[in-house]
Amino acid sequence: MAEGLRVLAVDDVPPALEELCRLLREAPEVAEVTGAGDALAALRLLQSDQFDAAFLDISMPGLDGLELASLLAKLSDPPVIVFVTAYDQHAVTAYDIGAVDYLLKPVRAERLQAALERVARMIAAAEEATEPAPLPDAMVALPVETAGRTRYVRRSEVRFVEAHGDYVRLHTPGGVHVVRMPISRLQEYWEPAGFARVHRSFLVSLRAVRELRSDSTGALIAHTEAGDVPVSRRHARELRERLLANAQQAELARAARRP
Repeated sequence: MAEGLRVLAVDDVPPALEELCRLLREAPEVAEVTGAGDALAALRLLQSDQFDAAFLDISMPGLDGLELASLLAKLSDPPVIVFVTAYDQHAVTAYDIGAVDYLLKPVRAERLQAALERVARMIAAAEEATEPAPLPDAMVALPVETAGRTRYVRRSEVRFVEAHGDYVRLHTPGGVHVVRMPISRLQEYWEPAGFARVHRSFLVSLRAVRELRSDSTGALIAHTEAGDVPVSRRHARELRERLLANAQQAELARAARRP
């Protein structure tokens, strides 16, 4: 790693592979780039050589990029995975597999630079660790595509989540961001990080709840700075208990810091 990254680039479209290899070779973090025109060629290369990172196209004939990444994850020393694709609908699956980034074509140099920095940080952390590095927190941030640009909305920014068909709306103080993902999947990842399911269509950050109050019909509402969240009757008791536990833990933490 001290001498630069050894990168494998995989794409079945020759012009796209050439362009990706060119961009990678121009990056200061990269020492060597090897291209492969399909997943089987990539597997043959990985059997005889070792790479720090693999930049994979997703849509390829035969074995696609997601299937290839799943195979690579089983290696004793797998490369860090970055997906490069023309489509955004595979983002959730990609992060589930453990990819550190997801680039949309055409790849912009600054986005590639950010991806390489994430690769380098992950490799450095693994080298410094006294035990195997854990898998990255795949849902600590979610990619939001708008007008050809990718923005990453951090979990810490989100005050509550609203289900909307096959999508979720992430409500933050700065606005609302739409991501294609079922709310049940997001709940699976975010509940251990302090989010609670309070309604069939809503998740709320426990830290974001300023108060609980009743509306004009007597229904319970959780108030946050990004808006009010309805709380169903079946979730009301659990929410109150979790908010109380959070408050007690916060007070204990403050007391422990006092001299």
